[in-house]
Amino acid sequence: DIIKRAMARMLPALADAGLPNVRMLLQVHDELIFEVPDKEVAKTIPLVQRVMEKAPEPAVQLKVPLQVEARAADNWDKAH
Repeated sequence: DIIKRAMARMLPALADAGLPNVRMLLQVHDELIFEVPDKEVAKTIPLVQRVMEKAPEPAVQLKVPLQVEARAADNWDKAH
């Protein structure tokens, strides 16, 4: 499952990027919800996108690249 692979890789990626205060809170279908300090949003969004887009690799090579959208908002409703 691609989302599970992304979740398993996310915490090490956040730690390697120097983002220990970013917390993965919840999975909703194919979405991951994070709590991110305001000052770390700009650095976190591209990292999350990259980890999620590369989640199938190397086990699976998709014929179509994954497209990941990421947004920041005060709550999940506003992010949609």
